[in-house]
Amino acid sequence: MKKPVVFSLVRDQSMFMTVIMSLLSFLSILALGISLSIGTGVVRWNNQWDLFATIQVMDTNKSDTVKKILKNNTDKIKLSKQISNSEMTELMTPWLSSGSGNLKKYLPQMWEVEFKTNSDMEAVQQEISNNARFLTHAKALKSSTSAGWKMILISSTMMLLTLSAIGICISYIARNTAMLHKRELEILNQVGASDKFITRQMQIIVAKISAIATLIGLASALPILGLIISTAHSARIGLMATIGLSGLGWTVLLLLPVAIIVFAIYITKRTTLNILKNS
Repeated sequence: MKKPVVFSLVRDQSMFMTVIMSLLSFLSILALGISLSIGTGVVRWNNQWDLFATIQVMDTNKSDTVKKILKNNTDKIKLSKQISNSEMTELMTPWLSSGSGNLKKYLPQMWEVEFKTNSDMEAVQQEISNNARFLTHAKALKSSTSAGWKMILISSTMMLLTLSAIGICISYIARNTAMLHKRELEILNQVGASDKFITRQMQIIVAKISAIATLIGLASALPILGLIISTAHSARIGLMATIGLSGLGWTVLLLLPVAIIVFAIYITKRTTLNILKNS
C-alpha cells in the first residue's frame, strides 16, 4: 500500500524561499560584479590615456613652428613620436577603396605625445592650438567612456531591482509563515511571550535560509563573472580589455551577501512586527 502524499507548507515554503533567494542573490552579485568591473575598466582606461595627445598639422608651412614648440617644451613632455607617412599609409590602407598612391598628398603631419602632467599638456596645447589640431586621447575616446558609464548604470539598476524583489519575497513569506503559525503565535502571546521574542525567532529562521541562499548565489556568480572578465580580456583591445576587479572591488562584492542577509533580517523584523501589531 502506497503512503499518502503529505505536503508540508513550512518545508515547501522554506525550500521556495531558499531557491528564489539563491536566484536573486546570484543576479544581484553578478550585476554588482559587472558594475564594479566596468567601473574599474573606465578608471584604468581614463588613466591610461589621460596624458596622451595627438597633434595634427594640416598646413605644412606650420610644421616647423610646431616642431619648435615641441622642442622648447621638452621639459613638459615624457615621450614624443612623429608618425611617418609609411605608418599612416599602413593604418589607412584598409579603409581605402582604391590604391594609396595619392594618399601622401592628403596626409597631415602627426605627432603622438605623452605629457608629464595635465598642466603641462594644457600649457603646450595653448601654444600649439593656433598652428595645429591638438586632440587629447581622453577626449577622442569619450564615447567609449560614456558607453562604460551607461553599462554601469544598467547593471546597477538590475542589482537594485533584484534587491527590491528579495525584500518583497521575504515580506510575503514572513507574512505567510505568521499566518500558518497563527495559532502558535496566539499561544505564545497568552503565555507572555513578547513581540520582540517572537520576531527574533522569525529572524533566526530567515537568517539561516538567507545565509544558505546567498552562499549558493555567490558560488554560482563568481565563476560566471570570472568568465566574463576573461572573455573581455581576450579581446585585447578597447575599454573591455581593461575591465577587472581591484582588491577593493572584491571586498565590496564579497560584502554584498552579508548586506543581503542583514537586509533580509530587517525586512523580517518589520513585517513580523506589523503582523503582530494588527493581529
